[in-house]
Amino acid sequence: MFRGNFETNIDVKGRTSLPAKFREVLVDSFGDERFFITNSNPVRLGDGSHSSGLVIYPYKEWLNLEEKLKMGTGLGLSSAELAAIKRRVVAPAVECVADKLGRILVPPHLRKSALLEREILFVGMLNKAEIWSQAEWEKVFRQDIENFPVNSPVLAELGL
Repeated sequence: MFRGNFETNIDVKGRTSLPAKFREVLVDSFGDERFFITNSNPVRLGDGSHSSGLVIYPYKEWLNLEEKLKMGTGLGLSSAELAAIKRRVVAPAVECVADKLGRILVPPHLRKSALLEREILFVGMLNKAEIWSQAEWEKVFRQDIENFPVNSPVLAELGL
């Protein structure tokens, strides 16, 4: 699974290095070096605004997601919500593979939507990974503290 946070940079052309640990996970756990990059779910911040990063889906995980969205039934989503997910997540998705040195090219439309300029952060999220600008990550992390389920029985059940 994808674990850990890795700080790095992205250049003006959109080139960055996928962390070596994440490249290993793609091949060892998911059996494929290919992956998709797209917009992540928007995170609602406490002030009414939102923040977005990017998300990396291993190839097979992405195909499973596409299949679920194609069927659309049984997800409990309205047609407007399903269309929004398709436009926000599916439409901008790009299939990628890191080069021999582990570098990837993040397309301009995705860099723009995630406000990626220089300092970025790769964040492991179990079966996927996220890419955030450092500035946006700070906002999201502060909101996560507010959203954390303190004193929840689920935390005890999870052993947290």
